Amino acid sequence: MSRTAEISLPQTCRRRLATTIAWPLALAVLVTAAMLTALSIGRFPVSWAEILHFLATAAGLSTMEQTRFDALRNILVDIRLPRVLAAALVGMALASSGAAFQAVFRNPLVSPGLLGVLAGSAFGAALAMVLDGSWLLVQTLSFTMGLAAVALGVGIAHIFGSATMVVLVLGGIVSSALFAALLSVVKYVADPLNQLPAIVYWLMGTLAHASLDQLAWTAPPLLVAVTAMSACGRALDALSMGDDEARSLGVPVTALRYGVIAAATLASALTVSIAGTIGWVGLIIPHVARLLLGPGNQLLLPASALLGAGFLIGADCLARTVAEVEIPIGIVTEMVGIPLFLLVLHRSRRGWL
Repeated sequence: MSRTAEISLPQTCRRRLATTIAWPLALAVLVTAAMLTALSIGRFPVSWAEILHFLATAAGLSTMEQTRFDALRNILVDIRLPRVLAAALVGMALASSGAAFQAVFRNPLVSPGLLGVLAGSAFGAALAMVLDGSWLLVQTLSFTMGLAAVALGVGIAHIFGSATMVVLVLGGIVSSALFAALLSVVKYVADPLNQLPAIVYWLMGTLAHASLDQLAWTAPPLLVAVTAMSACGRALDALSMGDDEARSLGVPVTALRYGVIAAATLASALTVSIAGTIGWVGLIIPHVARLLLGPGNQLLLPASALLGAGFLIGADCLARTVAEVEIPIGIVTEMVGIPLFLLVLHRSRRGWL
């Protein structure tokens, strides 16, 4: 080995180590700043200094006038914190699911709704609004119907084919079409004065109904699913070289593929039960992460999660503040996501076309 190679190899390792450490830290700082900003803005602005003072007082490290403390607790903890946490969790789940699906199917244009989970969850939420209207039933049926839609797509793939990736995608298309048709039926029979507007508003995406009680039972399985997808990064890198190469490296290809699909489906179904249908996050954010960090899934998956959290927190800030009335967050992600996707397409066109 030449002296140049001996010198360049440690330099390459150092650069890779620096990237591995620096980017996650930078993204974590970005998410923290986004959360503080989201807590501070609104109809009643609260400065970062006041937020930190409130936190110090709550921890017993400082003092504050009781009336001011109670007012800040109402604004920050009861009203804004659930939305901020919900935005972070939903963005994290959608971005991770999108990156995982793109890795499993080896297709950069795949999104979390590929196998029908979003269509099924939307139908479940709409059906609950017609039947009962309670948010507990909305979240429960949204979650279960999302899982049922994916199970149907996978079942179709197994019945009519060998469960290859192409047949699996076709099964997902059939499942999505079926649940979209069922959603149309529910809209048709819904009360046009009360139920139908609620269904339409929910399908546009909203974090207005987020609560700490809701997040207490949705956050743990969602975080487990995101962590599981991130833990599969090295195996997904091996899978990107092809099934045969991955098997030669000891990767259980079938178990990995269906395990990642199950985790991504769980996370995606939970996002709809929390916030309705929010598009573009699972498609755009993984590409932004690739432009920053490269294609390696071991770093891409956690980076996508952090970027997705920051992106959706920012989108929720726009939804709350850009107009006098709150705009559905799904509209904001679409309006921001389309030009961002065109920019990513321009930067990545050589690898796609």
